[in-house]
Amino acid sequence: MNHLTQFAVAYFEQLLKKYGKGRERRTAITVFDAIQATDVVANNAKLYANLQEGFIGFGLKKGEGDFICDCSDIDDVIVFRKDGKFMVTKIDSKKFVGKDILQVSIWRKGDERTTYNVAYLDGESGKVFVKRFNVSAVTRDREYDISRGTVGSKLLYFSANPNGESEIVTVQLSQGSKAKIKSFDYDFADIEIKGRAAQGNILTRYPIRKIVQKERGQSTLGALRLYMDEVSGRLNTDERGLFLGTFDTGDSILVLYKDGTYEMTDFEISNRYDPNEIWYIGKHKPDQVVSAVYYDGHKEWTMVKRFHVETTTQGQRFSFITDHKESKCYFATLDAEPRIKYAMRIKGQRMEGELELATFIEVKGWKAAGNKLSDQKLMKVEALEVYVEEDGQTKLFE
Repeated sequence: MNHLTQFAVAYFEQLLKKYGKGRERRTAITVFDAIQATDVVANNAKLYANLQEGFIGFGLKKGEGDFICDCSDIDDVIVFRKDGKFMVTKIDSKKFVGKDILQVSIWRKGDERTTYNVAYLDGESGKVFVKRFNVSAVTRDREYDISRGTVGSKLLYFSANPNGESEIVTVQLSQGSKAKIKSFDYDFADIEIKGRAAQGNILTRYPIRKIVQKERGQSTLGALRLYMDEVSGRLNTDERGLFLGTFDTGDSILVLYKDGTYEMTDFEISNRYDPNEIWYIGKHKPDQVVSAVYYDGHKEWTMVKRFHVETTTQGQRFSFITDHKESKCYFATLDAEPRIKYAMRIKGQRMEGELELATFIEVKGWKAAGNKLSDQKLMKVEALEVYVEEDGQTKLFE
């Protein structure tokens, strides 16, 4: 017992000597958020709906309903009906939620950006009201009224807007109404977003023949500053991880993958990406130029290409390298003036070189093969820091 301290010190010194140098940790220690199961579960099912008969689910047989979206089998679904009622329910193989469905989608608890723009007829007064609201918290399987709930109330116009978009609609009154002006435009941006139980503003006291969308508006919530957690690959607005840009209506995320494909996606906060598979992720801009170095398995050459993203389809990957099984993407970037350092082995000797991609090849179509860099495979490609002249001073390119 007299030498317990010395023994303990000697023991840990032996551990340090045995497992210290050369055996450092190879895994990263990080902090994970508290997240919902629906945020991480894979989309392993497809949601269908029979809008007229009122059935929804991922088990509807062919011909029983229309495809709505990909989903998981633990998602919640929000359903709006023409009678002015809505409910949130757990997804199931097949479930009856009421006839004359107007809209079905996946519902996320706490979603304060998806905004519903509505015009409804109040069955008691005959007046038509307009309102904008979110559905961020509800009791599952309980019916809620969008209207005042009086007999004969119904929805005359409805739209779901994932980023709080407004819109301009054209309102056409019944020809038999006493109104002098029987057609006029209304801008939903003129009213505030309130609670789902709010009555709304009076649109007209006269009977309406129809309401149609005239012009889609911008988000009235302001642009969304998005980040991607570089460990989990989840999008967030908490300034955690890699800043992707400021997103508004009509914007898209561009992803360059290490397998030689690119993809345009929407900016739903529930999106997830695998950081280990990505060369680049950020806001897409039409004037951006993609620079890539790849090995063409058909020609057995290393190629360089530069191109604009010309496709607009979201959720689909497009390959910008050849389809041979030996083809491989070495490097891809959206830097304006990219420079690389590369290495190859020729007759057993390691050879190195540097290249300014923007001067090596001009911008061509995204399907073009590009220009030959070498008839050898590359051992290594890495980006070099780029310095540019601005106002007579040299600075690090960002």
